[in-house]
Amino acid sequence: MALERYSYPFSAIVGQDRMKMALVLNAINPSIGGVLIRGEKGTGKSTAVRALARLLPVQQVVAGCHFGCLPTDRESLCVDCQERVGRGEELPATTRRMRVVELPINASEDRVVGTIDLEAALREGSRRFEPGVLAEANRNILYVDEVNLLDDHIVDVLLDAAAMGVNVVEREGVSVMHPARFILVGTMNPEEGELRPQLLDRFGLCVDVEGIRDLDQRVEIVERRAAWEDDPTRFTSQHQPAEDEIRDRIAEGISTFPEVAVSRDILALVAEISIALEVDGHRADLVCSRAAQAEAAYEQAPEVSADHITRVADMVYAHRVRSLPFGRGGPNISEIITRVLGRN
Repeated sequence: MALERYSYPFSAIVGQDRMKMALVLNAINPSIGGVLIRGEKGTGKSTAVRALARLLPVQQVVAGCHFGCLPTDRESLCVDCQERVGRGEELPATTRRMRVVELPINASEDRVVGTIDLEAALREGSRRFEPGVLAEANRNILYVDEVNLLDDHIVDVLLDAAAMGVNVVEREGVSVMHPARFILVGTMNPEEGELRPQLLDRFGLCVDVEGIRDLDQRVEIVERRAAWEDDPTRFTSQHQPAEDEIRDRIAEGISTFPEVAVSRDILALVAEISIALEVDGHRADLVCSRAAQAEAAYEQAPEVSADHITRVADMVYAHRVRSLPFGRGGPNISEIITRVLGRN
């Protein structure tokens, strides 16, 4: 039963549609930059993340590689795999499922990035590297619960690796670099403290979740959970058609999103929304176009439309708009988007 608790079906999660869609969009296009889920405990955050992992395509990896390198992607191989190729070896391939790698709340920097054996480097000239969490997370989902309680420096390291797709460890002139491409999912309860705006902005998407207030849905949550605990095999079987549909749509989206067209008019619309919301920098524009492209791919649309922009905009801008002083909130994102769309 200990293993079964990780397999609650994604399609059986009641409500929380924005959270689920944000996760799906990042699965289709990880370059969106991850998702920050803000809200109270007990709203299905970790359940949704683990359930999503079971819907993602099986990966081909180099057998025995610490980093799960893709054998055919010669540009992104780790140093060890590159050396094997340089010696003329054929990289042995195997398959694995994507998994959720969790970052402990008290993790040190060495635990996150890995450690270099300096004695071996100085004495033997060898590069002995003990991989950390970022190595485990490569080509997986990195789940960081209560990210707002981590040291800012650790959060910076995570976000740097997520943005660059590599992890660089330097100690006393010795440097090691390895691939670190992952889907970053962070959660936080705002009541326990906020993230600095600079860190907030670097999460691609952000969704706010709260306990469902609808009576019927709350009853359904309890009923479904009880049915799953009573007979997880039967419960999972009942939801298998819906699971298969989501799995197929994600796989199709992953393969087709690079072909989804994003017109200049759509990019101009995104820019106009960003200007109207007075967001800093240009990251919001990039994220919005990528998220809308993934949304279109998930819906099997050949090009991004204004409707796709509308559906992802709140996730893109919610954590980027400036709050007014004295607790007066901030601009109404939906109203501004509606106004911008009305002019186009």
